[in-house]
Amino acid sequence: MPDPLPVTPYQLPTPPASDDALKFPVQSRDDVQEHANNDSRNIPVSMSTTFHPTSDILSTRPDTILLSSDGVVFYVDHAVMLAQSKNDWNYTLSPAASRSESNTSSSPKVVPCPEPASVLNIVLHVAYGISELCESYKPNIDVLSAAVDAMSTYGLSPAEHLAPSTPLYELILAQAPTKPVVAFALAASHDLYDLAAPISTHLLSFPLHSLTDALSLKIGPLYLKKLIFLQLSRGEALRELLRTPPHPHPPADDCVLTDERGLARAWMLTAAYLAWERRPDIRTSEIEAAFLPLEERLSCTLCKQNLMERVKQVVVQWSMVKRTI
Repeated sequence: MPDPLPVTPYQLPTPPASDDALKFPVQSRDDVQEHANNDSRNIPVSMSTTFHPTSDILSTRPDTILLSSDGVVFYVDHAVMLAQSKNDWNYTLSPAASRSESNTSSSPKVVPCPEPASVLNIVLHVAYGISELCESYKPNIDVLSAAVDAMSTYGLSPAEHLAPSTPLYELILAQAPTKPVVAFALAASHDLYDLAAPISTHLLSFPLHSLTDALSLKIGPLYLKKLIFLQLSRGEALRELLRTPPHPHPPADDCVLTDERGLARAWMLTAAYLAWERRPDIRTSEIEAAFLPLEERLSCTLCKQNLMERVKQVVVQWSMVKRTI
């Protein structure tokens, strides 16, 4: 393990650039500020392995410390924060105040943040334009959701930073299957339709009655309506497709009337069963598995052909039904 980086008047002791850095004893804000003013005390602190005083990401000497709710410090440039934020980092980094403090003190300004380090880390990666590195931290969908909410709080536009094909957009899509309703609520709450639409494919059979009040409020009436209509429209489309049995064929020597009637009756019973299940996410393979065994009961070649053709039609048409909001 490498030796700690040397301490200068404006630095805190920096742990090695590894995940072990996050395991140092947590200090209070007063301890951090006191140590910044008096480098004779050697107080270990938890520090970001990316946003530390000598990080290559920081173009100038860092003049601001963001302190997460779980006691991890992040060194940043207030000029970068102000340039990226539309509300002066939730009105905690006034440009005039920052210039005045930088002229009278060599110590970085400490700004406490209510977010934990895992969330604040994502927000800062976005602010510094290095969101492609977020994947290496393996954040789950709850952390990503909280980070996007924090971005909005600190004046970073979610619509701008979560546009299709951006690193954070792709990361959220990759995590969406683990908790699709949380991911959908994240996209809906910030009106990110291009993100909400592909996520909605994971909610085709989600039991909407199980939505908590908090998630319902976060999703909002517009996107909740879109999700309800998606499920209802697919359920209705499935029933319409299954309603028509295989067409009867002209009289044939090897076909008796009971075969055609039996096929129509068996089709309607199977269709009623699938429609009763009301599964908007039913796969085409499941439809084939439900209807193709009916062939075994038929002796007529034409009846078998009509059955196969009808199943194929249903499968093709079902695959074309819209799967997103």
